[in-house]
Amino acid sequence: MIWNTMMGTSILSIPWGIKQAGFTTGMCVIMLMGILTLYCCYRVVKSRSMISSVDTSTWEYPDVCRYYFGSFGQWSSLLFSLVSLIGAMIVYWVLMSNFLFNTGRFIFNFIHHINDTDAVLSTNDSNPVICPSAGSGDHPNNDSMIFYANDTGLEQFEKWWNKSKTVPFYLIGLLLPLLNFKSPSFFSKFNILGTVSVLYLIFLVTFKAIHLGFHLEFHWFMQTEYFVPEIRFQFPQLTGVLTLAFFIHNCIITLLKNNKNQENNVRDLSIAYMLVTLTYLYIGVLVFASFPSPPLTKDCIEQNFLDNFPSSDILSFIARIFLLFQMMTVYPLLGYLARVQLLGHVFGDVYPSIFHVLTLNLIIVGAGVIMACFYPNIGGIIRYSGAACGLAFVFIYPSLIYMISLRQEDRLTWPKLIFHIFIIILGLANLIVQFFM
Repeated sequence: MIWNTMMGTSILSIPWGIKQAGFTTGMCVIMLMGILTLYCCYRVVKSRSMISSVDTSTWEYPDVCRYYFGSFGQWSSLLFSLVSLIGAMIVYWVLMSNFLFNTGRFIFNFIHHINDTDAVLSTNDSNPVICPSAGSGDHPNNDSMIFYANDTGLEQFEKWWNKSKTVPFYLIGLLLPLLNFKSPSFFSKFNILGTVSVLYLIFLVTFKAIHLGFHLEFHWFMQTEYFVPEIRFQFPQLTGVLTLAFFIHNCIITLLKNNKNQENNVRDLSIAYMLVTLTYLYIGVLVFASFPSPPLTKDCIEQNFLDNFPSSDILSFIARIFLLFQMMTVYPLLGYLARVQLLGHVFGDVYPSIFHVLTLNLIIVGAGVIMACFYPNIGGIIRYSGAACGLAFVFIYPSLIYMISLRQEDRLTWPKLIFHIFIIILGLANLIVQFFM
């Protein structure tokens, strides 16, 4: 359950994050961030038991924050929780636009017998890998990559089926009505799609890695024509992505409440984090190691690694279809959670009126459309929102609450104080450095 909930859109950006950090550094960062976020999540789980003066059996983590920090803790935890939810919804909108665009292009190309790898840098084999950004994975190409002149049908297709100018708006008609439902129970029935999608991605990268083979050449500090160095100063971009990739701290208490044996909570949490870490390592390492360089360069790895496979690739087409339907069912659930948290706190009612709900949903959808049109870089969105919400829920609140509770019991020692202050400093540095990378 925890593994299924934690695995999200960040998995698509892990190979790009490893490329930014360097192969060896990237693997080390993934393992260290997994351990650090697990410890902070453990502190969240244990936070209620540190309060002995009142009954905390029904409390959620914002209630714990309110107990220690008053109304500031309540509203600040709400703010950062909304940042994580809305950030995830924006990433979903960008990805859904991407998947819908590529799905439409696959169908059009199939009908008209068009090979879309002719227009981009790619490997020349029966199962090609492409470099849509022509060597720069940091600035994905937002437009159609079909450049066949003097064909009215193709020109019209490119005009009306554009990744950044038209497709994000088409999704409004599909998803805005779904956000206004009073209950998300219908969409919660499709949670199994998340597990199926991740398992299919594991199969996809395994199959591609077997077909492509490994392409690795180790240079610790020097950039070569086809390979990135093992250690790169852009590694904080990966830490920002991983903060959101390992983020479950705002709902972990709710998830573990359903455990029949509460004494197994720590064990189950540790196993879940171990599985998530191994999944990220498996996907990231296989995609990075098997990326064909030469003839392409490792810098071609995209922020969404599926963009490195042409829309005509059948296996990638199936992956995009799986992910598109999964995200279309999860998106209304995230919108419902945002509505419950914001409107429930402000108005005391999760559905005060259709006007309130529609206004909130229009703001959220508008943010997604704007980002899909002007900044469709999911790696950037994930690392900024991850570092921001992680600052509070992962690094600051768990450490501060633990130190305060130990202080109240006269059990706070210098090693524990220094260690948890160091965690808070890491969280601050993780957020600040995102704006300089």
